[in-house]
Amino acid sequence: MIRSDIIKNLVPVIKDELVVCNIGLPSQELCMMDDQPTNFYMLGTMGLSSSIGLGLALTQKAKVISIDGDGSILTNLGTMPTIANNVADNFILFIVDNGSYGSTGDQPTYAGQKTSLSAVASACGCENVVECQAEEAVDVMKAALASNKMTIIVCKCESGNIPVPVIEYDAPVIKYRFMEEVKRKNA
Repeated sequence: MIRSDIIKNLVPVIKDELVVCNIGLPSQELCMMDDQPTNFYMLGTMGLSSSIGLGLALTQKAKVISIDGDGSILTNLGTMPTIANNVADNFILFIVDNGSYGSTGDQPTYAGQKTSLSAVASACGCENVVECQAEEAVDVMKAALASNKMTIIVCKCESGNIPVPVIEYDAPVIKYRFMEEVKRKNA
């Protein structure tokens, strides 16, 4: 399975949650498969999906899922100790670990070599870290949502991309519709 297969399988499970999705192809795939105002598509901030997701989770009560990639996490490793030391039990970080920078041509990342992102998260102090294979993603996500505990999921999969259209919304529109959903969920 590749990232787009995982996202497609997760859509029915996460469609009613606030989702902050990683820059590039992951956001484009999510938008193409199930565009929702509850989805915050990243358009130009590599490495910040997890940080934005955590910040949002810390400031309100609704569940927040951050879909991030191994390349983006490696770009902003400082987010892991920040997550570990600022527990938000309404936050799930879902890392698609395909061992590559998928949006820029599938160049290999260190997560596809010696670096284990689940070990990094645990070493930083994250208490509820789950590593799974792509085929287990739906069940692991369902368990994380039911647990009401901050969860870091590292989902291992194959590298690869599908053709996707660009996101036609501009950043202010994405922000506005997402913030309206945040208000609605916290009313």
